[in-house]
Amino acid sequence: MKVKVSLFSKQLFNDYLPVFSVISMIASILSLVYSIPDSCKIYAAIVVLIILVTIYIAMWVYANRLKSIVLTINNSKVIIKVGNIFKEQGLKVIAFNEYFDTLVDEKIISSSSLNGQFIKTYVEDVATLDNDIRECKHLSSPDRILESNTIRAKGKTQKYKLGSICEYGDYLLTAFTKFDKDNRAFLSMSDYINCLLNFWNEVDIVYANRSIIVPLLGTGITRFPEYTMSEQEKLELLLWSFKISRIKFTYPAEVTIVIHESIQDKINFYALKN
Repeated sequence: MKVKVSLFSKQLFNDYLPVFSVISMIASILSLVYSIPDSCKIYAAIVVLIILVTIYIAMWVYANRLKSIVLTINNSKVIIKVGNIFKEQGLKVIAFNEYFDTLVDEKIISSSSLNGQFIKTYVEDVATLDNDIRECKHLSSPDRILESNTIRAKGKTQKYKLGSICEYGDYLLTAFTKFDKDNRAFLSMSDYINCLLNFWNEVDIVYANRSIIVPLLGTGITRFPEYTMSEQEKLELLLWSFKISRIKFTYPAEVTIVIHESIQDKINFYALKN
């Protein structure tokens, strides 16, 4: 078991206090109703103490093994869980670079990335996908189209604003990372935050009361030149950006953030309650 929650966590202790109070109250009532011989009082106290410690340890183990949690943000149901995004029902978000490249050659796009898996496994014809992106009405808006990079040797040349979305079947293709001259994905902290805020604004326009499935955006090969972010921090920023976006998903629509099993040990689900 990966220890993500300290045995002496303040949050865990605060959650334990109501349990401690209830058991203490029951023990007090029983001691008034039933007369305990003096010779047995110490044993009774030990039994109560063992019960209290056992419950605390059980709560600690549960907190460390937690793999999902349900939150309510902006009156919307938000589920965070370990899973496979491709097996979820709803509009699945797939992060692309700012060019919406589709070339899986281990340089532009890695076949092991979520982006690469989507193209290799779930796209029947890449040429059709390229055409759908090029003809996407939502992307054709002037405030989403940026300058062209005509000197780029491989991949596409048209840049799009970070956070921009192209709907493709059950998927929301999202421009999420910038590329440097060596085709390495990177984001500044300000780009990352602005991208998340713009992303939720775009989702608000296109989701049409459908559930949204989001991976932990920013994992994988995305580089943050001026700051090293943990997966926990990325998740908390994703939740924070959703909160301040003021977007509301009405029932039965909901948001699910899917954590890949390879990084589940880096996520403290219990801490997300705060």
